[in-house]
Amino acid sequence: MSEVSGTPSQSIREAALAIRRSHRLVVLTGAGISKESGIPTFRDALDGLWARYDPQQLATPSAFRRNPKLVWDWYHYRRGLLAQSQPNPGHYAIAELENLLPQVVVITQNIDGLHHKAGSHDVIPVHGDIQLNKCFADCQGDPTFIDITRLEWDPESGPPRCPHCGAYVRPAVVWFEEMLPHAALERAYELSATADVMLVVGTSGTVQPVASLPFLAYQSHAIVIEVNPEPTPITMVARWSLSGPSGVILPQVIAAIKAGLSDSGAADA
Repeated sequence: MSEVSGTPSQSIREAALAIRRSHRLVVLTGAGISKESGIPTFRDALDGLWARYDPQQLATPSAFRRNPKLVWDWYHYRRGLLAQSQPNPGHYAIAELENLLPQVVVITQNIDGLHHKAGSHDVIPVHGDIQLNKCFADCQGDPTFIDITRLEWDPESGPPRCPHCGAYVRPAVVWFEEMLPHAALERAYELSATADVMLVVGTSGTVQPVASLPFLAYQSHAIVIEVNPEPTPITMVARWSLSGPSGVILPQVIAAIKAGLSDSGAADA
């Protein structure tokens, strides 16, 4: 049941208690939490000037090889959209968990960097970060990040060149036809297998391999808590499925956690 009033539901209170008792909390987030900040999805952003392009023309290694300026300009456009977006109460609530629990790690499918902006410190962006850039050839190791603010180039001619090898610089995001970063994915699997609670926020549960993480956590005896306006495949393994936007539900969860801590402190006094 969606909870929109100021009084938390019984399910929210119970979920908050489970989170408060957690020693190894993993938060998994998807596009839903970013959508609450007004960020259009990849395909939603294909409007106006870009409506005539297929994603395969804009987000694959072969597309970049074929037309690096087109792909670079597309990501420049998307960065402009993201620059207007700010974290929402859901992002801030997740960041606040770090002040309440021994360990909180965020695994996100989003490339917008809003978790960092909200104050979360340990974030695994398994699909990359659109604000970062890297050498297309990863000439100094995978990834070879490049700070383009230190480079001089003519944006009208296309992307800048890697100062190490001369290859083009590209956005540090995972494109179609690419594998997820090995180190990030391995850590995500390890954390999911050892979590005692996994909080799943705003993800459809359909994009693999990340969609398998809540099931791995569940099979490893973690409590799975879902926050989503609609049921998903993850709902079947969730101890509590809290229906509603993260910006509405998560602040209530935080308030319930703090109330529980306060009550516990009073009982110990």
